[in-house]
Amino acid sequence: MLQIKSKYKVCKRLGAGVFEQCQTQRYTLSEARAEKTKSRKKVSDYGLQLTEKQKVRYTYGLSERQFARYVKEAIAAKGTDNIATLYRTLEMRLDNVAYRLGLAPTRRAARQMVSHGHILVNGRRMTVPSHRVAIGDALAVREGSKSSVLFTVAEDAEIRPLPVWATFDRTSWTGSITAEPKYQSGESLLNFQVVFEYYSR
Repeated sequence: MLQIKSKYKVCKRLGAGVFEQCQTQRYTLSEARAEKTKSRKKVSDYGLQLTEKQKVRYTYGLSERQFARYVKEAIAAKGTDNIATLYRTLEMRLDNVAYRLGLAPTRRAARQMVSHGHILVNGRRMTVPSHRVAIGDALAVREGSKSSVLFTVAEDAEIRPLPVWATFDRTSWTGSITAEPKYQSGESLLNFQVVFEYYSR
């Protein structure tokens, strides 16, 4: 699991989008005040590429080794859109899917939820956060976990909009994968093209 000592320091360097904890009004106002005192420095192409790579990596909570492997897999997938392939791989990780379905407030919490065996995939208990789900897979909260405080909190929390490629019923705590995630450059805050430029140096 990716270990992070200070999420706020990372947010200051990479932007608030990488961690949910930084996406608050208080943090935004604090950063706005700090921005007024900052001196502007020109960023090199390498610096921009490194920053964007780190943004994606921290957003999905991956180690450098994990992320580099995903990028290499996308590059090796001949005849496909590398960006779309990488995006789909990241989005179809079970921990990310659990987060997208609103089962956990953060991807880190979703990763722990999966690791502790609270999620079923096609009726089987799954404890591997990196497990890749596929179209047609059925997801559910394990029966013995439904009374856990984890899901009591999730039930009372603000409902996150479901992705168009999945369904989920918060009454039965069941859902399914109905399509593959589609990358839309205009809708993403992450610059995947620059990430590939970093790894092709």
